Amino acid sequence: MKRAQTEFSRRSPSGREAWGRLGSSTPSCSPPAAAVAAPRLWGNGVRDPRPLLWVEDHSIVWEPAQGNSPGVPEACQMVLSDITSLQGVPGEAEPPEPELVEAEVGGTALLKCGPSHSPGNFSQVDWFSVHKEKPTLIFRVRKGQGQSEPGEYQQRLSLQDRGTTLVLSHITPHDERIFLCQAKRPQSHEHRIQLRVYKAPEEPTIQVNALGISVSSKEPEEVATCVGRNGYPVPQVIWYKNGHSLKEEKNRVHIQSSQIVESSGLYTLESVLKAQLVKEDKDARFYCELNYRLPSGNHMKESREVNVQVFYPAEKVWLEVEPMGALKEGDRVEIRCLADGNPPPHFTISKQNLGTKEMEEMTPEDNGALVLESAQKEHSGLYQCQGLDLETMASLLSDPQELLVNYVSAVRVSPAAPESPEGGSLTLTCEAESNQAVEFQWLREKTGQVLEKGSVLQFHNLKREAGGGYRCMASVPSVPGLNRTQLVHVAVLGSPWMTSRERKMWVRENEVLNLSCEASGHPRPSISWSVAGTAQEQDQDPQGVLSVLNVLVTPELLRTGAECVASNSLGRNTTTIFLELASSRSTGLGTSTASPSVRANGTSTEKKLPEPESKGVAIVAVTVCVLVLAVLGASLYFFYKKGKLPCGRSGKQEITLPPSRKSEFVVEVKSDKLPEEMGLLQGSSGDQRAPGDQGEKYIDLRH
Repeated sequence: MKRAQTEFSRRSPSGREAWGRLGSSTPSCSPPAAAVAAPRLWGNGVRDPRPLLWVEDHSIVWEPAQGNSPGVPEACQMVLSDITSLQGVPGEAEPPEPELVEAEVGGTALLKCGPSHSPGNFSQVDWFSVHKEKPTLIFRVRKGQGQSEPGEYQQRLSLQDRGTTLVLSHITPHDERIFLCQAKRPQSHEHRIQLRVYKAPEEPTIQVNALGISVSSKEPEEVATCVGRNGYPVPQVIWYKNGHSLKEEKNRVHIQSSQIVESSGLYTLESVLKAQLVKEDKDARFYCELNYRLPSGNHMKESREVNVQVFYPAEKVWLEVEPMGALKEGDRVEIRCLADGNPPPHFTISKQNLGTKEMEEMTPEDNGALVLESAQKEHSGLYQCQGLDLETMASLLSDPQELLVNYVSAVRVSPAAPESPEGGSLTLTCEAESNQAVEFQWLREKTGQVLEKGSVLQFHNLKREAGGGYRCMASVPSVPGLNRTQLVHVAVLGSPWMTSRERKMWVRENEVLNLSCEASGHPRPSISWSVAGTAQEQDQDPQGVLSVLNVLVTPELLRTGAECVASNSLGRNTTTIFLELASSRSTGLGTSTASPSVRANGTSTEKKLPEPESKGVAIVAVTVCVLVLAVLGASLYFFYKKGKLPCGRSGKQEITLPPSRKSEFVVEVKSDKLPEEMGLLQGSSGDQRAPGDQGEKYIDLRH
């Protein structure tokens, strides 16, 4: 006899498993009246008027043809008894759903022997683990004391709530099953619990197809692979492109997922996204999402976004020039070919020949760029790019583009070597060519000062100081940084100028000394010395020269000094250097290391000081006068204290004073020095002598 395809399975308290359908008529075993009145299917609700019942390996089958067969009534009565005990209501055979308990891997589950409102304090309880429909005793409760049975649960079970709750710790995925509680005292009771186990997967990893995808592919190609490790149960994967979820689409999108069961019972999910991409997907962002459940609710984790390389043929080629904007000579210019294909085609760059008007091929670098390290005006012209697709052998041309390199030619100044006599006039003219409007200006070389804006610089009534360098600058205002300059030296004709007419140096006898002499003029002067030695000349500028003489200090040199002579075709000039011993300087007989210089052309405002001998005499006189006054004052004060000071007049003032001024003493001192030298004796206030004063000086000795 063939068993019905859809079966109802239930375990009764007697331990037998029952499947079956109950019809409206029974030939040998009558079910309860409620069941007869409403024929029904035991298990899935499919109605069938044909009764079936038999016993086979604890399975019960019943059909009308065998209603009078021996043993069928007994089987009928046994089944009806089991069904009635299972349902608790006469004629109700469908069992209740097991209680659902959820826990996470590694956590703890509380298994209660009955609903929360059922009375507790069961004195005798047996706990079973049902795996593949086979119950296994795992725990016993006797008089409130629990005892684990040997096996996989021996170390993970404990008891609480007076024996009605079994605590399962360190939960693993293998614990997801039905747990059966049978209580026999104080009353018979059976309760089933379905334990559901959950584990969040690790963060999903995604690996993009490193080889890329061609748009010419006829079938979906692998885009990326998503992996979610160590989750339970298997999470659900959803793929996204640019934030929009992807679904299976024939010949367009295919998602292939597989899972691996680890030894721990956890699952590793691997999902492969395959798609047929188009050119617009070159910037698309793909990622995967794992959806999973925990006792706390539904959750999800997302991978990072990835972009897959998409290959597509070029449809357009164009040319770019860097830097953008106006170019000038000397700039680093890069001419680059670009295309909208991936990979880019093979590029060549051509430039129009100005003579033949034909495009001539140039050699770019590997990346399709032509680099001009220092662009020149000859690089200006018409350029064009050509791209060749090596897969389709299709050729594309860019639009021609003109390259303009702005320039300024070399600056020319006339006259090239300008010169003019002192007091004369001179005109300098500047010229330069450019493809743009040019502006000129003149600058003084040594100061950088702008003297004139324009191409012409004029001099009137030339002075010697006007000689030197002048720079003409030609610039293009419309192209920043585009300019060129030319330096020219203006020569003012005249006899040599000397830095100084004379000067003094302090020296030591028998030492080696460097004497320097500087002169300028046009024509350029030459320098000679009145004493023997080794001379070296250095050019200061086109019109100036510096001569350095290396000599030994001898008594003869100390007596005569050294004379420097500068001469050219228009005249000569001299500078005299006086040498004095440093030992005489340390005795205080001299006051200066060098005399102020006097310009050799005689136009300097510097003045010549008095001769050193007259200075020495004046200083000695001042010193002697001070000493005499000090001795005289001390003597007078001494005689006054002894009362031996004679009475009388001295010059214009009496020494004997009125009573009110007996403590005042005034001494008149007459000097035989000239009024000019006596000026050295004046106070620091600079008071002038009255007319007719013959150098007489009064010194107040009161204090």
